[in-house]
Amino acid sequence: MKTQKAYKLLAVQEKISNRAAKELIDNGLVYFRGQKVTLAREELPVAASFRIEKIQKPKIIYEDENLLVLDKPAFMLSEQLSKSYGYELLHRLDKETSGVLMLVKNEEYKKRAIEEFKKQRVQKVYLAVVGKRFVEPLEINAPIATTKTKGMAYSKVTPQGKEAHTLVEPFLVEGKHALVKVTIKTGRTHQIRVHLSHAGFPIVGDSKYGGKSADRIFLHAYSVNIFDYTFKSPLPQAFSGFGFYAKSIEV
Repeated sequence: MKTQKAYKLLAVQEKISNRAAKELIDNGLVYFRGQKVTLAREELPVAASFRIEKIQKPKIIYEDENLLVLDKPAFMLSEQLSKSYGYELLHRLDKETSGVLMLVKNEEYKKRAIEEFKKQRVQKVYLAVVGKRFVEPLEINAPIATTKTKGMAYSKVTPQGKEAHTLVEPFLVEGKHALVKVTIKTGRTHQIRVHLSHAGFPIVGDSKYGGKSADRIFLHAYSVNIFDYTFKSPLPQAFSGFGFYAKSIEV
């Protein structure tokens, strides 16, 4: 059976450059036989047919002279949105995490907001799908250390890490999956993903930390409360595949 590198086959199928094809694969948007293609140079049959996930457009939740608050779609880098809109990030969301993302327009407001984060007065609520039934609240106090190499980050629970606090509450159960509400005060890299995995409830789609394979990591930044503001992002339609419907979710 003849094979060829995945990005070259994709380039031919989509009539795009090899570089553009490689970027689609690196961004986690390409699927072959129902499985995400994770290596652009993976050898696949020359007759391979690919499905490409489309990225939704970001929406503006709120804007004033200090803040621009976006509803970030999955598969889009926070830094990409910062560059597109021309404002600094006040915080970040992982590439496959959707939801509330705040950009700041001036230095004075940025300093005040950062101080709120440092004093743990910013409340961030997430919704996540886990691959097990989850029925009792769970508080996780477990320090996290992060290693970063070549633009990649990997975090783990270790006594040598920094303080990390996560509160997980049951929200809805559907079959073998549960939608959980996650509240964090600290903001360590991959904190929710690591803590849920550490507790035995990895997020669906988060193969990096033990979750089962899916089209995306099913983690959504539902709301952020800072100063007198509360910003919310409805649950994306993608979550309905597990029986969790956006219109019926109100936290």
